[in-house]
Amino acid sequence: MTENYYCVIMAGGVGSRFWPLSRMNKPKQFLDILGTGKTLIQQTFERFENICPTENIYIVTSTEYKELVQKQLPQLNEKQILLEPYRKNTAPCIAYAAYTIKKINPEAILIVAPSDHIILKNDEFTKDIKIGLDFISKDNNMLTLGIKPSRPETGYGYIQFNKSQLENNPEGLVKVKTFTEKPNYELAKIFFETGEFYWNSGIFIWSVNTILKAFEEFLPDINALFKEAYDKIGTNEEEEAIKNVYLNCKNISVDFGIMEKAQNVYVLCSDFGWSDLGTWGSLYEHSVKDNNSNAIHGNNVFTYNTNNCIITVPKDKLVVVEGLDNYIIAESDNILLICNKKDEQEIRQIVNDIKIAKGEDYI
Repeated sequence: MTENYYCVIMAGGVGSRFWPLSRMNKPKQFLDILGTGKTLIQQTFERFENICPTENIYIVTSTEYKELVQKQLPQLNEKQILLEPYRKNTAPCIAYAAYTIKKINPEAILIVAPSDHIILKNDEFTKDIKIGLDFISKDNNMLTLGIKPSRPETGYGYIQFNKSQLENNPEGLVKVKTFTEKPNYELAKIFFETGEFYWNSGIFIWSVNTILKAFEEFLPDINALFKEAYDKIGTNEEEEAIKNVYLNCKNISVDFGIMEKAQNVYVLCSDFGWSDLGTWGSLYEHSVKDNNSNAIHGNNVFTYNTNNCIITVPKDKLVVVEGLDNYIIAESDNILLICNKKDEQEIRQIVNDIKIAKGEDYI
């Protein structure tokens, strides 16, 4: 059965909330952010090598990152790297991968996962993915992995389900009631307190036929574009055909485009030490702290009267921080960011402002 299991790793994002460490020319999925000796995409790839054959793992990334993928994952052949000419969010990315894999194996079951997430409990993760694969193998449903929330987080999407169903289901598989994308703090607090909402991990499992049927029903315009290009996938004409598709398709996530509308969506309620590592705050949460609750990444950092900060600087840079509480201090490639942790959601706007004022040299 494992020959029908495929994994699609989405690796085209720029990680702007992690600026200045994550930059356009080398975004966070290609960085060893945690100091483990392996980049986030390498860790993700290894995680799925335990679940499906190496030749069944596909990377979807931006054209500009082809060489980075090849350098960091040399075990891939060129056909396993699908190149997006433009960033159009997760729905076109998933459609491209699904039509590519359908041509190879129409019975394929796909795991779709981001390339830049942390999984601390790999055994638990593998167990849950195998439960999900078994579930999807038996029915025409779509599955998302939900994560038990540890706080009222406003940066994540939420999945609602019937709590009584979860209590009667030892495997944690329940039908989804609603999706809510990034609520405000008051709503996130209510979600957290009810126990009826899990975080949306962005990890999905479905058969190739089920997801393409969903595209046909809910995103017919995107589906029609890829269907028209289908015969050219895997040929010398693929690059030009896909460029035309991406020029004409809309920018939309699979969550908004399909998952919020479909009725055959289930969630596997999980707890495998997950973080999307999308913000400086999430890196702080997963970093070792000193006695003053500072997370320091750098060899020559001295702190005085400084607490609850995350400080990330080049190893050879001498940095002294005095009198700060709850701040992000990050330097990379001659760019220095000093920002209150509570304002980290503003970093994306800051990056946009700098792009307008200074061009792309600093982005």
